[in-house]
Amino acid sequence: MRFLVLGSAAGGGFPQWNCLCPNCRLAWERDPRTERRSQACLAVSEDGENWVLLGATPDLRQQILDAPPLHPRIAPRHSPIRGVFLPNGDIDNIAGLLVMREMQPFTIWGSPATLAHVSDGVFAVVDEKLAPRVAVALDEPLDPGFGFTLTPFAVPGKIPLYMEPPDESELSLGVEGETTLGLEIRSGGQRAYFIPSCARVTPALRARLEGADLLFFDGTTFEEDEMIRAGLSPKTAWRMGHMAMNGPRGSIAALADVSVGQKVFIHINNSNPALCKGSPERARVEAAGWRIAHDGLELGFAK
Repeated sequence: MRFLVLGSAAGGGFPQWNCLCPNCRLAWERDPRTERRSQACLAVSEDGENWVLLGATPDLRQQILDAPPLHPRIAPRHSPIRGVFLPNGDIDNIAGLLVMREMQPFTIWGSPATLAHVSDGVFAVVDEKLAPRVAVALDEPLDPGFGFTLTPFAVPGKIPLYMEPPDESELSLGVEGETTLGLEIRSGGQRAYFIPSCARVTPALRARLEGADLLFFDGTTFEEDEMIRAGLSPKTAWRMGHMAMNGPRGSIAALADVSVGQKVFIHINNSNPALCKGSPERARVEAAGWRIAHDGLELGFAK
């Protein structure tokens, strides 16, 4: 199995186009302690010839240009991308479908709630006859036909930002349902997980992850109130549908005693100081046995 990180940042990428937070300032200046990052997306393949994308970000065209395994090769019109699985309906995960409107056959998988966002309106330019939308059921393995299975499961999260009610008191946070999914990728007896959004680690999620070979997990912020401290937003990680890395309720602590072969943070916000090489926060992450994903990172395991 091959896992190619096409993008590793949270929404807006790194640096974000309108941001001069301390991290973004370094990135704009091309400081060697930082690496530019596009929005989080993972490509998966068993044979290196047929690829499934987990998410379709607004950066998708550039991500494909930067990833030789995804280039057309064998015909005037060709792509090794056979399908896209949408883990949620956030713009960061669906807008890239509009890049894929050039009459190329592939399959779009997602929950009924997510597919409802990409089946009409502007998304009708992605011809459903060539790119059928296929609804998936939670906790039922999906066989795309390329040597591995994908099993979607609910994780705590929230509805997409553009669906939020005007009155925040009506917004439910940390709910588990069709709107925020994790994915198990299984090949033979080996398991990997892709969970780019998660508001908390539940006992059921800990049990599911135990013994996994590889985990890509939500690394949006380092601290719960990071965006507030930086003066960037009034929202906590929890309010955004994510969880912080640090702290007694953070993901590092929550997953510390869960046995996983490789733990990788992905979907990392531009405000997160762990993005900066040599920072105390990066050292804390690495000392805990995690690594920070970067665009172009390739990981895998043999059958």
